[in-house]
Amino acid sequence: MTAEMPDWEKRFRAPRVSLPEWAQDAPDRSLFVSNATGTFELYAWDRATGEQRQVTDRPNGTTDGTLSPDGAWIWWFNDKDGDEFGVWMRQPFEGGADEPAVPGLDPSYPAGLAIGRASGPVVVGRSTDDEGSTVHVVRDGTAPTEIYRHRESAGVGDLSHDGALIALEHTEHGDAMHSALRVVTLDGTTVAELDDTKGGTKELGLDVLGFAPVDGDTRLLVAHQRRGRWEPMVWDVATGAETELALDLPGDVSAEWYPDGSGLLIGHSFEARGDLWRYDFASRELVRVETPVGSVSGATARPGGTVEYLWSSAAQPPQVRSTTGRTVLDPPGMKAPESVPVEDAWVEGPGGRIHALVQKPAGEGPYPCVFEIHGGPTWHDSDSFASGPAAWVDHGYAVVRVNYRGSTGYGREWTDALKHRVGLIELEDIAAVREWAVTSGLADPAKLVLAGGSWGGYLTLLGLGTQPDVWALGLAAVPVADYVTAYHDEMEALKAMDRTLLGGTPEEVPERFAASSPLTYVDQVRAPVYISAGVNDPRCPIRQVENYVDRLAERGAAHEVYRYDAGHGSLVVEERIKQVKLEIDFAERWLAAK
Repeated sequence: MTAEMPDWEKRFRAPRVSLPEWAQDAPDRSLFVSNATGTFELYAWDRATGEQRQVTDRPNGTTDGTLSPDGAWIWWFNDKDGDEFGVWMRQPFEGGADEPAVPGLDPSYPAGLAIGRASGPVVVGRSTDDEGSTVHVVRDGTAPTEIYRHRESAGVGDLSHDGALIALEHTEHGDAMHSALRVVTLDGTTVAELDDTKGGTKELGLDVLGFAPVDGDTRLLVAHQRRGRWEPMVWDVATGAETELALDLPGDVSAEWYPDGSGLLIGHSFEARGDLWRYDFASRELVRVETPVGSVSGATARPGGTVEYLWSSAAQPPQVRSTTGRTVLDPPGMKAPESVPVEDAWVEGPGGRIHALVQKPAGEGPYPCVFEIHGGPTWHDSDSFASGPAAWVDHGYAVVRVNYRGSTGYGREWTDALKHRVGLIELEDIAAVREWAVTSGLADPAKLVLAGGSWGGYLTLLGLGTQPDVWALGLAAVPVADYVTAYHDEMEALKAMDRTLLGGTPEEVPERFAASSPLTYVDQVRAPVYISAGVNDPRCPIRQVENYVDRLAERGAAHEVYRYDAGHGSLVVEERIKQVKLEIDFAERWLAAK
């Protein structure tokens, strides 16, 4: 049976594991995500005994979970059919019945969680359409106490090691792309504030990376953008001292504490690849942590100084590795077949040099070519393993992935360029790379496919309407299709993001919403379009997709729609395979005559 299965399906079905999270005060207790049963679920792993057990078992899967610092409890978020709206549950690490983790709190969208050590406090961030953002503290089994409320987006960053201080990220200034920080006590009293959005014409953001892992240590590790990219600094919230770390690394830099607080594990992302370093506070030295060329999608420093990390490349499937040289966690069952390496392309565009990643099938071009557009928009494609693009390569297509303006990893100005002319800016960059792909001989101009999910699905529909003469067909998964209706139906945090991107609400800046909405251009769409949508999606809600589909149907435009019972994507392997099959079949049928 397995021998007859095509490689592209094997890549989806092969069991995978995430980077294991370990309990701060019980490091032999770990939690990871795996698709071993065919659905992504949470698993507990006792490293001392080697025992693993499945923690959650839900029809639509579970990936949002964490361990209490003492390792006694596994917390997981219980939503309904992928709608991301629910409550926190918990289960004993050894197994047992699930129970509400925070009785007294109504369902909401999650906005951060921090669990104190031993019998310490729990801090829960919540977001709802009616209340905005709220933060609640639970102490000694008492009822939750609200300590923060605001209409704009906010969330829990971290809880200090001794459980006395809470770091919050907030956007009270109204810019959902750039957070400010506030440190408060358990009763909500402000201890310190840090806000890089004040003054100047270019606003800067801050992110909480974590308190020092030492009792009484008031240092907070923070990510900032003061030099045009993400970098770490140490902020002592008691004294106000800010220590920016002079790390001579290009690209974006993140960090986490070593368990003893003596140094930082540095995660470095540059030009779609990632590597690791250690920064030592005593010597102020930066030392490379050896990893293969590719992408590190997660890393953690263990007690004793070893580092575990999740690594892959476009050609090599994911592996959980250790600096000891061993594989940390090897999933059972068949292994995912390799794919082809990725090649870099740099193309001059209207806003500067654009980085694109290219994978090619065997043989000579020009090839039918899929432009697989990433979501976010504040995200980027990388030299990492992806079963979707690999499937297209197996079917004879070249795949081009564009890190357009708005993507992360290329500096703050590149990411923040996405303002007001939303969607149209990204499509200018995609158009420049498309022109390169055709003139270079890579892509067959008659067989260009525009595809993507989430924000990539949005750009697909917008591109089909604003560039109707160049695309042979479009494949849009969970897209924004009608921007105004999407704004009114989506979760509150995304409304705040849209107000930031477009400069206001649909009522305040109707012309910008109209210019950026695929529905505005639907009557210009000439290419056949395939749309897939989750009926419980809170990010790209189903009603606005139906509005777009209805307009296609009214004019008899070639289209197909697939609706599935989940949210913003599926955690069920067979469902993912089904969706890829439908997309490939749609492309094959419509491109056959070209």
